[in-house]
Amino acid sequence: MQYYEKLQQYWSGSAINKNKGMVENLQRCGIIKSRKVVEVMENIDRGLFVPNGVQPYIDSPFAIGYNATISAPHMHAACLQLLENHLQPGMYALDVGSGTGYLTACFALMVGPNGRTVGVEHIPELVSFSIKNIEKSAADPLLKDGSLSVHDGGDPSYPNAYHSTTTVSQRRSSSKTLHLVVLVSSSTGSNRNCNNDGRQGWPEFAPYDAIHVGAAAPEIPQPLIDQLKPGGRMVIPVGNTFQDLKVVDKNSDGSISIRTETAVRYVPLTSKEAQLKGE
Repeated sequence: MQYYEKLQQYWSGSAINKNKGMVENLQRCGIIKSRKVVEVMENIDRGLFVPNGVQPYIDSPFAIGYNATISAPHMHAACLQLLENHLQPGMYALDVGSGTGYLTACFALMVGPNGRTVGVEHIPELVSFSIKNIEKSAADPLLKDGSLSVHDGGDPSYPNAYHSTTTVSQRRSSSKTLHLVVLVSSSTGSNRNCNNDGRQGWPEFAPYDAIHVGAAAPEIPQPLIDQLKPGGRMVIPVGNTFQDLKVVDKNSDGSISIRTETAVRYVPLTSKEAQLKGE
């Protein structure tokens, strides 16, 4: 039975208004099966990652502006469950289409300060919003120490109003400089840290043990496959009118195994310009 069918049976008539209650109900539905996913979803309060006026603990996606959405809690839980073994302490995670920053923050808690979590979002206002959200959450220390960062993957002509650089301790190399890019509406500023399109991933910190894509691609982008570490896993919705959540595993020899998890409905993974036009 597909996720939405299970939840339709359980959530009918339910009134969920607290984060812990939301997580407990996802457990009862069988969506969350591991203690680790329970812990991270209880620690990262979904209520900090939605626009004002939204009921954050209802099992529904919500519009966040710019023709983007935050996924329903059951989809967040399902993706965390699918990626759990690839989000162990010290691992590297990439969140493409990071939106309000919710799953990015969850990933960061799971891989911890010795890992690396990278969010990529091509709407500058959402980058700024996600940073503010993360700063209010349990993931804030990871943002401050540089093991968590969110980057603008959008229009390189858009000015960066704020750009900070933090040097952190040894992780995958003897030293590294991590870039935190916060974009807000501004007519000033010249620093840029963009690669134009989240479909290109974020090669700077590749390869990744886990890659999550928060919008549906017509086909799996090759750059994301290339940035997946052998032994790593990517979860990505694929399709146009009809979409499936695909689980992509890269084997130790570099070959790829793909399976379908469930039917889904996501906004399209597209260019910033097309997204703002609603295409």
